[in-house]
Amino acid sequence: MLLDSTGEGIYGIDLKGRCVFINKAGAEMLGYSADEVLGRNMHYLMHHSYANHDLMPVCECQIFRAFQENKGCRVDNEVLWRRDGTSFHAEYASYPIFEEQVVVGAVVTFNDITERVEAQNIRLAAQAELERRVIERTAQLQKTHDRMRRLSAHLTTVREEERTRIAREMHDDLGAKLTAFDLELKALSYRCASDEKLTLRIQSMLELAQGAMESLRRILSDLRPGVLDHLGLWAAVEHLLGEFSERTSVVSTLDLEPALEHVRLSKATETALYRILQEALNNVAKHSGANRVDVRVHTEGRAVVLEIQDNGRGMAVRTFNAGFGLMGIEERAWDIGARCSIDSMLGQGVCIKLRLPEVLAI
Repeated sequence: MLLDSTGEGIYGIDLKGRCVFINKAGAEMLGYSADEVLGRNMHYLMHHSYANHDLMPVCECQIFRAFQENKGCRVDNEVLWRRDGTSFHAEYASYPIFEEQVVVGAVVTFNDITERVEAQNIRLAAQAELERRVIERTAQLQKTHDRMRRLSAHLTTVREEERTRIAREMHDDLGAKLTAFDLELKALSYRCASDEKLTLRIQSMLELAQGAMESLRRILSDLRPGVLDHLGLWAAVEHLLGEFSERTSVVSTLDLEPALEHVRLSKATETALYRILQEALNNVAKHSGANRVDVRVHTEGRAVVLEIQDNGRGMAVRTFNAGFGLMGIEERAWDIGARCSIDSMLGQGVCIKLRLPEVLAI
């Protein structure tokens, strides 16, 4: 009655693998009546083959090992076979039966877990499909990201070329006209020296012309500093730091390794490094509250390393992606193949470090 009251299949076998008892649920699960199973070898009746229909040798039968090796087992990755030749995924456990400390057989419990296996297969298939879609989507996003970066690099190049063109035209056209205007005013002032009121007006116009020329030089320097093209990056950096100190009263220093003093990098690299330094100095002036900026340029093997360190209030790590200035620095560094790291702690300033690998032969 206890055996028949459970929904699990339960049967017992002797040392020869013959069935000595089986409950009603187990017999029905296999497609037999209990009387048809008693006395038959259970391996050849319902455990004779693998799921792919390859025959299973008796020596590989986990059920028989319970009494052959005197240890129990639990298996959930095999099939059992019905009377009609069909199989079902089963979970079974086999444990030895003892009489006076002697193994006399085994008792086996089993369940049909076909629904569970099918659900698991569906879940695995869905997971595989999801992973495939994630991989495809990631590849698409990476492709889009690479295209956007190439577009950003192209736009940066175009912008620098346009700045250079505008600066050259302003220098050649507007600069020449302002210079001529200044000379004409000076000549007019010389001729009208006897008229005090007119001289004062001309002098005021000369001051306006000088102011316009100073503004033009500043605008040209922002668009495309001539010192960068003519004297190189390091002279341009020194000039930029000097102007920055005069404009903001922030002490700035340049520590340039002697081996780099006469080294010229590519035009694109020098432009990118100059713009990065410009952006870093703008951030210092606007946000850091620093009173000192140190720029250090040195070599590590054949690599050039540029470090920009301020002593300002710093920032929390979580705000690194909040500023377009820092994002622009990272993108410019990526454009020239440099590794960029931005380190900061509140109250300890910000350190921007760029490393251009394998660019020197010194």
